Amino acid sequence: MPKFQQASPGRVLFTLLASIVFAAGLVFPGMAFSDDSAITHTKDSAELEWGACPPFMPEGCAIAVLQGNPAEPNADVFFKLAANSTVSAHTHTSVERMVLVSGELEVEYEGQSAEVLTPGNYAYGPAGLPHSATCRPGADCVLFIAFEEPVDAMPAD
Repeated sequence: MPKFQQASPGRVLFTLLASIVFAAGLVFPGMAFSDDSAITHTKDSAELEWGACPPFMPEGCAIAVLQGNPAEPNADVFFKLAANSTVSAHTHTSVERMVLVSGELEVEYEGQSAEVLTPGNYAYGPAGLPHSATCRPGADCVLFIAFEEPVDAMPAD
């Protein structure tokens, strides 16, 4: 697995979100948009509605939909994991394209060495490949995830 490249977290997040918004003509809930308007959205924005994670995920886990419908293809979410907590091995129907926004997250895909993500790091997760993650002590982890297929998570066998 290639090593992760460090980038400015704010720049990476803005570029990803702006590209999605401008390319698709999407608007975040509660925000006005026109061709000559700038748009921003952060993990702490009041517009975010944090919902529960699947039952097998640890306490303190939450998901906020940034755009799209999680039951349909091409949804983007923030995934929050409390500091010092672990998500057990699980899989997704969809590939995941991820950028860590805050915290420090150790991710391990089946058959590969664990990697530690720091803010601004990008990771790609293939569909169906079991993986686990631990948010290290110090700060909650917030991960931007772009899904190609409907959002789901199932415990690995």
